[in-house]
Amino acid sequence: MLNILLIIIASIFFLGIVNRVRSTLSGRKGPGLVQSWLDIYRLTKKQAIYSKVSSFMFQIAPSIQFASIICAILVVPFGNHEAILAFDGDFIFFAYVLAVGKFFMICAALDTGSPFEGMGANREALYSMLAEPAFFVLMGSFAMLTGHFSFHEIFNNIHFGSFESFLLGGLATYLLVQIAMVENSRLPVDDPKTHLELTMVHEVMILDTSGIDLAMIATATTLKFAIYGMLITNFFLDPTWSEWLKIPIFFTIQAGWAITVALLESFRARARMKRNPLIIFSLTALSILIFFGVLIIMNKFML
Repeated sequence: MLNILLIIIASIFFLGIVNRVRSTLSGRKGPGLVQSWLDIYRLTKKQAIYSKVSSFMFQIAPSIQFASIICAILVVPFGNHEAILAFDGDFIFFAYVLAVGKFFMICAALDTGSPFEGMGANREALYSMLAEPAFFVLMGSFAMLTGHFSFHEIFNNIHFGSFESFLLGGLATYLLVQIAMVENSRLPVDDPKTHLELTMVHEVMILDTSGIDLAMIATATTLKFAIYGMLITNFFLDPTWSEWLKIPIFFTIQAGWAITVALLESFRARARMKRNPLIIFSLTALSILIFFGVLIIMNKFML
């Protein structure tokens, strides 16, 4: 239960830190650290409105996406604390349970009959498909290195003791950051602050969503950021450390992760739409580099 509690606490302040840092860098005061959750609470007080041309798919999709995020949290460990649902191959379950939620959101966007939402759904499906191999090659490489096939065992058996292993850890952290940016529809492939339908991806998919449904989607986004922050944190935790040390490290890394997102979005522009597939697919090339690095460490590949 500790991992769930930490993810929830981190998600409360994550977007607040991102927005505050971005505002500070642009010379503005910015919103409070919990303003995003106040906005979510405000949305829960509003009634959800459904188009007459949409079906039940549009109504159930936000709930399924939120449920998929909760299921994903259940398989993410923290240090030597096993996840509630820990089993061999749970990282495969993690990826595909998130894919289930995204699939229903894509179907909901298509269900509205809006050409703009259909365009966003098409891009969302393409970006997710291109990012998926990078995650599986990354986790599969570390599964091969450790000889284990669950998040908990993989993270607890990774030992950084050489230059090659530290390099792999750095590349893996960078890769998870970039995958999280793609999966959460952030720069450089998408911009949640844009209002031009022709260049929007995630935001254009939820143009017709309102009330409690929009609140669940916003909550799922904040939780997903914290989930990836937890995965990144596990690379830096030693199972022998005490809880009094691991918990502050977790929140420090989460704050650093939020500041990193803010810096990336403040100092780089969104890529051209036609370049996004190439940018995302390049992550797979990086994951393959990590795979060869693992082979070198295991003395199964000679330079």
